Amino acid sequence: MARNEEKAQSMLNRFITLKNEEKKKPKERRPFLASECRDLAEADKWRQQIMREIGRKVADIQNEGLGEHRLRDLNDEINKLIREKWHWERRIVELGGPNYTKHAAKMTDLEGNIVDVPNPGGRGPGYRYFGAAKKLPGVRELFEKPPELKKRRSRYEIFKRIDASYYGYRDDEDGVLEKAEAPAEKKVREAALNEWLLMEKIKQEAKMAVKSGEVASAATVLFEEEEDIVEEERRAKEKESEKEQEFVVHVPLPDEKEIERMVVEKKKMELLSKYTSDNLLEEQIEAKAMLNVQH
Repeated sequence: MARNEEKAQSMLNRFITLKNEEKKKPKERRPFLASECRDLAEADKWRQQIMREIGRKVADIQNEGLGEHRLRDLNDEINKLIREKWHWERRIVELGGPNYTKHAAKMTDLEGNIVDVPNPGGRGPGYRYFGAAKKLPGVRELFEKPPELKKRRSRYEIFKRIDASYYGYRDDEDGVLEKAEAPAEKKVREAALNEWLLMEKIKQEAKMAVKSGEVASAATVLFEEEEDIVEEERRAKEKESEKEQEFVVHVPLPDEKEIERMVVEKKKMELLSKYTSDNLLEEQIEAKAMLNVQH
């Protein structure tokens, strides 16, 4: 009897299970087109479902031992799901929901640096590579940075950087020139101050002399001061004149009589060359030389 009861119990269990399954709604399938969905909550639910599928496949593609073909297939499936997710996100925005595309994940290279997603068509999220698929032959080269070529600067770029500081118009701003000129400036200031104090002293003495009636003594002081200044100027001029070198002529210059004689001699030779031959002219010159005749 116990066995029959167990059989009945097992049959009853199966019957109850079947009845419960009949009461359940049929398993819903994700719509093929996102535009067929009219409810924002359902669109968000299908997006979450796609996100879970992408997460599982991304975890699987991290295994480098799956082989090249399996890795490429997994990467294609992930990109297909990403495109589908992008369509659902666009549909959510159309239904008045949040814009999830603003916070989409970026693609990184093998070193973790963010790189641009290849998107030749200009539409959609573009084609991405995940996990071990980044190390496949032909894919690794996409993430390698090309060597930077040092571009030669043009003349325009060189002159574009030249400003007033290049020509020395801003040398005072760094403070170097000010430190170098400080001692000379101090000397000039002291000399100007001493001269001013001396003139003030002379003026005070002159005023005191005028008040006391000693005008002559004040005038004498001023006159002596002027004489000292004139004497200093004269000495400076003498020193400058001594430094100048005089031009000395080392060749004797002809006087007026000598110049006249040379002009007459030249004209005489021109006339003789016109009316006499060269041989006769040479004989005449030899005869004059023998007789020691100058004219």
